[in-house]
Amino acid sequence: MTDLPDPDLAARLAAALDAVKPAAAETLRWFTSADLAVTEKQDHSPVTQADLAAEAILKEHLLGAFPKDSFLGEESGRTAGTSGYEWIVDPIDGTKSFVRGVPLYATLIGCRREGRGVLGVIAIPALDEVAYASTGGGAWHRRGGSSPQPARVSSRATLGEALLCSSDFTSFAKRRDAAAGEAARQRLETACSLVRSWGDGYGYLLVATGRAEVMADPLLNEWDAAAVETVIAEAGGRFTDWQGRPRINSGDGIATNGLVHEAALRLLADSG
Repeated sequence: MTDLPDPDLAARLAAALDAVKPAAAETLRWFTSADLAVTEKQDHSPVTQADLAAEAILKEHLLGAFPKDSFLGEESGRTAGTSGYEWIVDPIDGTKSFVRGVPLYATLIGCRREGRGVLGVIAIPALDEVAYASTGGGAWHRRGGSSPQPARVSSRATLGEALLCSSDFTSFAKRRDAAAGEAARQRLETACSLVRSWGDGYGYLLVATGRAEVMADPLLNEWDAAAVETVIAEAGGRFTDWQGRPRINSGDGIATNGLVHEAALRLLADSG
């Protein structure tokens, strides 16, 4: 006898897929716009009208459907709930790319239940591409108007065959121990076959769909990781922090096809 689908989880995945459409459309309304104004937050990262408007759309849709859920957004902070479910969103993951007109930014929706990831949506609005998953429901990938296809990680078994992605390779030297972080970057880059800076949510989508084997982030926030943890796991890969723990709040993260995960972690050890 197989387990029946969780109706609460299925309803939330449907709500997330519904919510990401208007939010993604809002980002595209501003993408490459001459009217886009960029301001700087306290941490010196950029924020735009598109970030704020898209997050407002996500919050309205998700809490409108599930008003007892918690919500954490990069721009609006945390709203407490009582259901045990928490939505964690990043309306534009890769704002620096977005403001430069680079189409690899992502809109991310994650949902956790009692502190564990249960669903994720990685949308790439400018490419009309999305990967999504729920626990036990598998991972799925859709381009344009095509039907969703199963998302699976690659079968490449060694780092010598691997494509490594990262949002910003200079961030390795921005860790607590800059020299150790830079040494870890060099070890990992040397071990991999290809190295490309196709980062942010897009890099994780590449791993989930078998096009890259490693996506390493030396600096990572909860809203960057919440969507990808479930997508990667359901696609057959692994997402952990750099200590190998299944956490999204450690400040760093790595996703792989699973086959090269331990080898990558060994190279990142003692990275500061």
